[in-house]
Amino acid sequence: MSLKVIVTGADGQLAQCIKGLYKSHQKAIHFIFVSKDELDITDQNNLGNYFKDHSFDYCINCAAYTNVDGAEDDPETAFLINAEAVGYLAEACQRNKVVLIHLSTDYVFDGTKNEAYTIHDQPNPINVYGASKLEGELKIKEHLEKYYIIRASWLYSDHGKNFLKTIIRKLEMNEDLNIVDTQLGSPTSCYELARFIFFIIISGDLNFGIYHFGTTNSTNWFEFAKRIASYFPSYDGSRIKGVSNFPSRAKRPANSVLSTKEIESIYDRIDSWENSLDKLMKKMLSKQ
Repeated sequence: MSLKVIVTGADGQLAQCIKGLYKSHQKAIHFIFVSKDELDITDQNNLGNYFKDHSFDYCINCAAYTNVDGAEDDPETAFLINAEAVGYLAEACQRNKVVLIHLSTDYVFDGTKNEAYTIHDQPNPINVYGASKLEGELKIKEHLEKYYIIRASWLYSDHGKNFLKTIIRKLEMNEDLNIVDTQLGSPTSCYELARFIFFIIISGDLNFGIYHFGTTNSTNWFEFAKRIASYFPSYDGSRIKGVSNFPSRAKRPANSVLSTKEIESIYDRIDSWENSLDKLMKKMLSKQ
């Protein structure tokens, strides 16, 4: 009998990547993907009834407010989706014995540390988005016993809106690029993250709690952009300039690298950001 898994936020890039990899796990896992129109997690009563009327083993929560700058202007919506609604979801999971897999962020940290952040480091967000995601984590801990909170950083894919797709669009339009080179992080492919989520579900016996997922190394946005541009030989890479600051409403951590050492002993597929990007770029270019 296959496991039954509901995935919220079905229109988002991570959910789309999970769906893209779904075929290889069809015998072991039966996924149900629900968009906001089908299941609004901010509607507490409807959410509770939905979980009561269906029988799920796992819930992967991909529903989130992810506009970091927009959250500064609309903190109410950010906290509603990333915190209050996550609390509703945790309560529904607890009542119906569903294991929750929730996606959080590197932005729960302030970026003042000189090395990668571990799961034991104290969060201290410096923007509204990070604060709302941290509050969501606390809601889960308050209401639910069986959960996996996965913090990930700089997510990208061939779906939705993300840095990779933005840079590719600008390269194709032959634009000059000014890219921040003072923020360190781990660009993370949503496909690699999806594979780790599959691993959690199929393993079935991993300790509950917080996990950091990312890559074996780190970089900055400038170097990330240059690597992307290397796949476009007609573009002059010297037109990509590194800048120390870029106008934005929200503060960003100077260092939000997440340490993956805690999971490397149980999961041997953590890759470098270069290899992960190369795999996806080759896939994307093969379709052109």
